[in-house]
Amino acid sequence: MSPQPTFAVEVLGKYHQRDDFDCGTEALNRYVRTQARQEMERDVAIVYVVVPSDKPTRIAGYYSLSSTAVRLSEWPELTRRKLPRYPLVPATLIGRLAVDQGYRGLRLGERLLIDALRRSLMASQTVASFAVIVDAKDQTGVAFYLRYGFISFPDQALRLFLPMKAIAQLEKS
Repeated sequence: MSPQPTFAVEVLGKYHQRDDFDCGTEALNRYVRTQARQEMERDVAIVYVVVPSDKPTRIAGYYSLSSTAVRLSEWPELTRRKLPRYPLVPATLIGRLAVDQGYRGLRLGERLLIDALRRSLMASQTVASFAVIVDAKDQTGVAFYLRYGFISFPDQALRLFLPMKAIAQLEKS
């Protein structure tokens, strides 16, 4: 039996094999295959990929990060009370997160999420961001994010957030 490969997270490059990626969801496959590089070239998202050490051009999973803003009125009441009364609250968006079916069961989704949260926290120390936002694709995705402490938005069943202060606390523990 061959040993499990180690994995590295890096910025999506032209040399990565995007056409082979298959997470089982066509919209997420299409994104990494056709849109991800364009969004990076247009400076609207950065896409990070996790690659196995034995196949460094193969994408085992990916996520995207970008800046966003959320209307003050959309936040839950308890959160809204703690925020300044600006019309928009700055946040960081994990726009997509997916793991190739061939790499399921290796906790790469968790690794990608933790990497995204760490990068978001570091960036928020230079450019303010109140929280990390995710738009889950379905209830399975919602359950995944809830396990990591994300909070649902009141009127948007698939949209969740995790305050930067909570992420900072996770980093300390």
